[in-house]
Amino acid sequence: MRGFHSKEPSQGAPETDGITIGWAAHYDVVVWLLSKLAGGKWSPARAALELAELTPGENVLDVGCGTGTLALAAQEQVGPIGEVHGVDADPEMIAVARRKAAKAGVDLDFQVGLIEDIPFPDGQFDVVVSSLMIHHLPGEDLKRRGFTEIRRVLKPGGRLLVVDFEPPTRGLPRLLLGHVLGHSRMMENDVHRLTSLVEAAGFTEVEVGRTNHKLLSFVRGVAG
Repeated sequence: MRGFHSKEPSQGAPETDGITIGWAAHYDVVVWLLSKLAGGKWSPARAALELAELTPGENVLDVGCGTGTLALAAQEQVGPIGEVHGVDADPEMIAVARRKAAKAGVDLDFQVGLIEDIPFPDGQFDVVVSSLMIHHLPGEDLKRRGFTEIRRVLKPGGRLLVVDFEPPTRGLPRLLLGHVLGHSRMMENDVHRLTSLVEAAGFTEVEVGRTNHKLLSFVRGVAG
């Protein structure tokens, strides 16, 4: 079942082996629906912010920023002396994120970019966050390249935080994600398997665990 996913890049999209979402205009509605199905205890952006522990003045990159929800919330935490940038492989997602930022009156840098080829110089960021994106990367090689790039753009001692699906085992969420939305890749996701890849990319103090939000787990580490 093809579902809502597409490997066919939209116009202007960079070439990648990763899977992009072909329904940017409806993404926020789907996230809202999943939150309702989880009893209101499912918010990827909130889960990431709770764990990222951002402080005023930090320079933050959201990789796979989607429609910009997390980046906009992060900007509130780092304040006017901090910076938040967002990259996503899908130009349609970036277009939605830019519209949301403009509507909110927030000056954020959203640009098309790949996790395996991040368009920023070495050592620019204090924190890199990624929410619900890593499971779109097929195979360990692409994930390894992505984590290596994240390490490159982080300052020494900078922090990585990944929040991704903890697949539901039964019920309506599993049916919706696995069949109705054609999200079979999520059903095979295991955040615990990312630990060795993160460590191999040069991160220390790596830990993995469940968030306080249903269906979501995390892995984080410090750039060595």
